[in-house]
Amino acid sequence: MTRRIGLLLPPGFQVLDLMATTVFEFANSLCDAPAYALELLSEEGGEVRSSTGIAVLTVPVTRYDYDTLLVAAQMKPGRHGPAGLVAIVRRAGVEARRVAAICSGAFLLAEAGLLDGKRVTTHWALARELQRAYPKLRVEEDHIFINEGRIWTSAGMTACVDLCLALVESDHGPELARRIARQLVVHHRRSGGQSQFGALLELEPKSDRIQQALSYAKRHLARPLSVDELAGAAKLSTRQFSRTFRVETGQSPARAIEVLRVEAARAMIEGGNQTIDVVARETGFADPERMRRAFLRAFGQPPQAIKRAAREQASAHP
Repeated sequence: MTRRIGLLLPPGFQVLDLMATTVFEFANSLCDAPAYALELLSEEGGEVRSSTGIAVLTVPVTRYDYDTLLVAAQMKPGRHGPAGLVAIVRRAGVEARRVAAICSGAFLLAEAGLLDGKRVTTHWALARELQRAYPKLRVEEDHIFINEGRIWTSAGMTACVDLCLALVESDHGPELARRIARQLVVHHRRSGGQSQFGALLELEPKSDRIQQALSYAKRHLARPLSVDELAGAAKLSTRQFSRTFRVETGQSPARAIEVLRVEAARAMIEGGNQTIDVVARETGFADPERMRRAFLRAFGQPPQAIKRAAREQASAHP
């Protein structure tokens, strides 16, 4: 069966999103029969210019029963996208088997009402804007992609490759996705829960004192790290530290320390041969079960699953 894939290009789309088509191109070359039929779409057809000024030729949307409608990103998205594109996405949400947004394409899906009540992601720099504009969404900015039933969303830039490899894996299994990844000279797709960026960048502290406290925490993760100790590192009173920390990072100190510990633990699991018990101890989790619960909150997977995936990637890319 050949699946119809439509890539909807809004005016000013990001040309990097055309990389998504290459995943399906290689899927076709590696299968006995064409697995996918690709179309570049726009509201009215003809040339559509990217944010760089490069124009591509598209066909107008005349039917909506795609296997998958992919919505490309715009460099400068905003609420209340073009009415014609919103209508296309809304109708495809009913007739297509699945709809996927690359990066800021999530704004069009949100405007069309497809994301209400769902977990979604987008480029980290746009996540809070998306959440403010559409409060019914559950924006999780620290993900490469998220699958919520028929709806998929991804982070920005090269995450479109991870998204499309995941779509191929869903359709044809992990082996074909691995073979495509080899052809693209990338690791077999990153799991959806993998961080878009480091925890310190995510927290984005504005003052030197909060930065100092976080840097101190990262150097001493194996310790219990009380709020009093962190406040001392920041040279603030405990009360002032807790209030300032939440204002600057949007998180409590306890939650931020868990983020740092999970990031460090994942790096150890993916980059070494330590046991789960050793990783839990060295990153400050009281026991492996507490670390497992933190991983499920952060990545939707237990440490053992991430360890298995790292081993598979290592064997696939010797």
